[in-house]
Amino acid sequence: MTTLGLLLAVLGLPLLLWADARRSRVAIPAKLTASSGFLLVALGEGARGSTYGRWILVGLALSWIGDAALLGRSDRMFLLGLGAFLLGHAAYIEAFLSTDLNPTIATAAVGIAWLVVAIQVARWLWPGVPGSMRGPVMLYMVVISAMVLLSGPAGVGRSSPLLPAGAIAFAVSDIAVARNRFVAPGFGNRAWGLPVYYLGQLLLAFSV
Repeated sequence: MTTLGLLLAVLGLPLLLWADARRSRVAIPAKLTASSGFLLVALGEGARGSTYGRWILVGLALSWIGDAALLGRSDRMFLLGLGAFLLGHAAYIEAFLSTDLNPTIATAAVGIAWLVVAIQVARWLWPGVPGSMRGPVMLYMVVISAMVLLSGPAGVGRSSPLLPAGAIAFAVSDIAVARNRFVAPGFGNRAWGLPVYYLGQLLLAFSV
C-alpha cells in the first residue's frame, strides 16, 4: 500500500501542475489522486496501530477534504477548505501531544523563528484579507503556529526528524495558498506551493 500511495502522489502531482497551468479539468482527478497517495502511505506504514498514527491519519483525511474544497473558486468553498485544514492541523496537534514531548534549545529556536515569520506573513497578508475572512484566517494562523511549535518537541520525543520537517513544509505551503488568494493570484504560487505541500504531507505520513 505504501508503494501504491507513493506512486499516486508522484504521478498525480506533475499531472496536477500540468493541468493547473492549462486550466484543465484534469486538475480535479489529478489532485484527488495525489492526495489519496498520502493517505495510502500512512495506512501502509501502519497508522492505525498507534494513537499518534490514528491522529495523523485523521489530519491527512481532513486535508484530503480541504484539497477537494479548494478545487472550487468561491469564497464559500475557500472557507470550507480552510475549515477542513484547520481541523486537520488540530488533529496533528493532538497527534503531537500524544507523544513524549521533549523540548530542546534547537526546537525552541525553530519555534521562535517560525513565530517571527508568521507575524511578518500576517502583516503582509492582512491588507488583502476581506473583513469577513479575517477571523477565520487569524484563527487558522494561530492553530498552524501551534502545530509547528509542537512538532519540534514531538519529533525529538519520537526520534523522528520527518515529523517537524513535514509540519514545517505543510505550514510553508500555506503561504503559497494565502498569497494566491489574497495578494497575487497566479500559477506561480501553486508551482512551488503544491510540491512543498505534498512533500510535507508525505513526510507526516511516513512519520507514523
